[in-house]
Amino acid sequence: MKKKKFVPYDKMSKKEKRKIDAQARNDWGDLDPSTKVIPDKRKEKKYRDNYYRDDEE
Repeated sequence: MKKKKFVPYDKMSKKEKRKIDAQARNDWGDLDPSTKVIPDKRKEKKYRDNYYRDDEE
């Protein structure tokens, strides 16, 4: 049985690169990535936060 020859990542075929990238990629598992979105502080607010509003107004 022949030993596989080392090939640098840059010179690998597209198919081989995809295999390696797929193995290195992480899985979110049970965690929903959309819950991790942090609102942009620099973005203009177009509405008032209801969290601070009193019910008596």
